[in-house]
Amino acid sequence: MNRLKLSDLARSGRHPSLPLELNVTAEGAGASALLIDTWLRVLPGQRYVGRAIRNGQPVLVKLLVGDKAARHFQREREGAALLSEQGMRTPVLLDEGWLEGEGGWLTFNYLEGARSLWESWRELERETLLSDAQQLVLAEALELIAHMHAHGIWQADLHLDNLLKLDGRLYVVDGGGVKAETPGSPLSRERVLENLGVFFAQLPAEIEPFIEELLVHYLLANSAHALPLEALLKEIHQTRTWRLRDYLKKIARDCTLFSACIGAFGARVVRRDEEPGLRAVLADPDGFIARGKLFKTGGAATVARTELDGRALLIKRYNIKNPLHWLKRFWRPSRAWHSWVEGNRLDFLGIATPRLLAVIERRWLWLRGPAWLVTEVLDGPDIIAHWQRYLDATPPEDELQALDRLFASLIRDRISHGDLKGHNLFWENGRWSLIDLDAVRQHRSDAAFVRAYARDRARFLRNWPADSALHRLLDARLPQP
Repeated sequence: MNRLKLSDLARSGRHPSLPLELNVTAEGAGASALLIDTWLRVLPGQRYVGRAIRNGQPVLVKLLVGDKAARHFQREREGAALLSEQGMRTPVLLDEGWLEGEGGWLTFNYLEGARSLWESWRELERETLLSDAQQLVLAEALELIAHMHAHGIWQADLHLDNLLKLDGRLYVVDGGGVKAETPGSPLSRERVLENLGVFFAQLPAEIEPFIEELLVHYLLANSAHALPLEALLKEIHQTRTWRLRDYLKKIARDCTLFSACIGAFGARVVRRDEEPGLRAVLADPDGFIARGKLFKTGGAATVARTELDGRALLIKRYNIKNPLHWLKRFWRPSRAWHSWVEGNRLDFLGIATPRLLAVIERRWLWLRGPAWLVTEVLDGPDIIAHWQRYLDATPPEDELQALDRLFASLIRDRISHGDLKGHNLFWENGRWSLIDLDAVRQHRSDAAFVRAYARDRARFLRNWPADSALHRLLDARLPQP
C-alpha cells in the first residue's frame, strides 16, 4: 500500500502506484484517508482524478497540485456551485480542502455504472449517418446544453465525455470548465453560438448538412435567441481548425495521448495506450520485419506484416538507398514522419486509414536516417480485387455511397492522396480506407487542391479499362475538379 501526501503526488509522474492511501483533512474535520484504487485521468504534476473509497463509500476525487493548483481548485469549486445553484443535475460535492504548500482536493459522489454520451456515440458511429440512435444521443446532449444556456452557464470544454448518463438521466461533470455570464439569465447569442460551435466541431464533419435539423432539439428547450446557421457554421469551422492544429502538436510531444522521446540521436512517438504492448517491436523493428511476411523489399521502402502476441501489425521501414539518397533526405522529415502526421490528420478528420501506432526515426546529430512506421493491419480486400467482378456491372450501392463519402471528405478538407491507385484503397468495416500516406497533403489554397484532386481522380479511374462499364460509372459519379 502506497502512502503519500499531496506534495508527494505532485512528483509521482504519470502513473502513481495503486492502491494509494492519501491522508487529507476536510474543513472542520479530523484527519481522514482516501484509498484511491483507480485513476480516471492524470495530468502529471497538476491534476489527478480517480475513484476512491472514503468511509467505506466510493467517491470521485479530484486532486490538484503544482504551481497552478490554487487557480484550478477555485475553478472547480465555483463550477460545481454554479451547476448546483442553477439546478443542473451533477455529482454532489461531498467535501473539499486546501493544504497550503501542498494542494487541494474535492470529492464528489461516484456515479457507479454511468456511461458518457461519447461512449454511446462511439458504439453508433458506424451506423448510417444520423440514424435514429445517433439522433437520440445528440438530441439528449443538445437539450441539456440548452438548459444550461437558458440558466446563463456553459461548459467551456464542451464534449460528449462530460455528459454522463445513469438510469436514464443526464449529468454534467467537470465543474472546472463551467462558466457564467449572468447566472439565471439566458446566455447572449454570441456565447451560445461560440459554445455550440465547440460542440459540433467535435462531431464528424459529415454531419454539417444536418445541423439545422439538429438545432430543433436545442430550440425546443431554449428559444431565447434565433441562431443563424451561417454564423454557427463559421464558429464550427474556426473551432475545428483550431482543434486540428492543437492535435497535430500533440502527436509530436509527450502528453496524455502520446509517449514521445525526441532528441539529436533519434525520435520515437507511440500512442500511450499502446506503449506497453509494443515495447518489443519498438526495441527491434527490423527483427520483426525479418520474421514477418514481406510485401515489399529493397529500394526506398520495406514493408512486412508481422505478429506480436497474436496481434497482426504492419511495419514499414523507409530505407536510405545510398549516400546521394541520404543527401536528399537527411535535412527534412522522413517519409515515416510525414505518414505519421498525415495519418493522424486523416483520423482526426474522420477519413479512414489504418490506426497508426508508432513512428521511429534514427538520427545522428539531428540528421535523419532510416525510419519505421508501425500500424494496424487492414484485412479487407483492395478496391481492384473487390470490384473485379463488377467491371461490366454495378457495384453494391452501399459501397458506391461509401466511395462518394470518401471523395466528399477529401474535397471538403482539401486533401490529396498523391497516389490513388486501387491497391491503396481497402474495403474494411463498411468504408474505404486509405493506405500509403507518403504523399498525402492538406492544401491551403483551392487552386492547388483542384490541380492535385484532378490528378488523384484521373489516377483512380485508371484502375479500370476506359471502355469498361465500371470506369464509365465512376467517371460520371465522382465529382469533377
